[in-house]
Amino acid sequence: MRRRSRNLAITAAVALVLPLAACAGESGPPTLIWYINPDNGGQVEIARRCTDAAAGRYTITTEVLPRDAASQREQLARRLAAHDSSIDIMSLDPPFIPELAEPGFLAPIPDDVAAKASDGVVQGAIDGATWKGKLVAIPFWANTQLLWYRKSVAEKAGLDPSTTPVTWQQIMDAARDQDKFLGVQGAKAESLTVWINALVESAGGHILENPEAPADEITLGLDTDAGRAAADIVGTIGRDGLGGPGLPTADENATMTVFQGDRGSFMVNWPFVWSATNAAVADGTLDQSLIDDIGWALYPQVTEGTDSRPPYGGISLGVGAFSNHTDFSFEAAQCIVAPENQSYYFATNGNPPASVAAYDDPQVAKAFPMADVIRESLEQAAPRPQTPYYNEVSIGLQETWHPPISVNPDTTPQESTDFITSVLRGEALL
Repeated sequence: MRRRSRNLAITAAVALVLPLAACAGESGPPTLIWYINPDNGGQVEIARRCTDAAAGRYTITTEVLPRDAASQREQLARRLAAHDSSIDIMSLDPPFIPELAEPGFLAPIPDDVAAKASDGVVQGAIDGATWKGKLVAIPFWANTQLLWYRKSVAEKAGLDPSTTPVTWQQIMDAARDQDKFLGVQGAKAESLTVWINALVESAGGHILENPEAPADEITLGLDTDAGRAAADIVGTIGRDGLGGPGLPTADENATMTVFQGDRGSFMVNWPFVWSATNAAVADGTLDQSLIDDIGWALYPQVTEGTDSRPPYGGISLGVGAFSNHTDFSFEAAQCIVAPENQSYYFATNGNPPASVAAYDDPQVAKAFPMADVIRESLEQAAPRPQTPYYNEVSIGLQETWHPPISVNPDTTPQESTDFITSVLRGEALL
């Protein structure tokens, strides 16, 4: 059955979802509802701070979205498709921003707000919050992956990633020569899409050549030199056992565990691994010597001498198009993303700022001594494909690039292209 252009798939649910309108007849200062992703309480505290700063003009309350990004997307998309006026502010995962912007579910950002929200913000965060040349969400916190390494392994291999960028080939050789494991995410999940995208971008290509095009006109850039270079790295790590026996099911946490073990060597992962490893040492689960042996650097290069394009993640703030309080919501969003709130959020919840100035806060340097490297990585970071059809693209990649041992640079890029193209044209189902 031919799949209709979603504009989006979520609109199919409109007839099934009843509007969840905000209470009618609201009197007094309005209450803004901020839908947040689960964290360690940082967004609730920021909501309290910004409520105090509003001095009685409005109150910000929070509602927690599901833990996984796909469920967050589904809940928000369905409610917005039903014109739910209770959604004032949303914490949005960047890959799903175009899907909500394209049908007009996000309130247009006033020019003066957009200019302020873009000033002094890392480039990766701006790119991830932009759709069709316009900022459609306000960057809040930005995330990126670093190369984490065991100093002892790097030294034995003659590498110093802290001073000289290293390549994927170099770290694969080092792991192979020393019978160690590389920390990469090979599970059939979003983390695999993140890895593939970073490899393709680092090789100078793009998964989608024209991401703003309609579904049946999208052109993929996988069957290219960049796509084949990415497939060669994934396939080699899989076939040679460099990712360990658990690679086909390895997510970020499993990868961290491998890295912390006796056969850990190099790992690509998000900054949470630093605070998590320190917490394990404090609890006595791991030894202090592990912390002393950990170094960090920019994401590995695919081509020696060519800057890598690390993964970009994080959260941007969208204002609901059907909110009864869009003016207050934009004002509140600007308070939420203030540099001092971003530095607080990083130091206490481990989520890096989108604001460059926030990295200068002493509490940030104390909690994350690699903060400068994170900031540099965010300037080079590349968002995942920005398209209203991201769900189809991401799942299509996972279907055709998994397990890693099966990935072949001579066949996988073309097979993946054919499958995803068929799905987008309604000729195949995921």
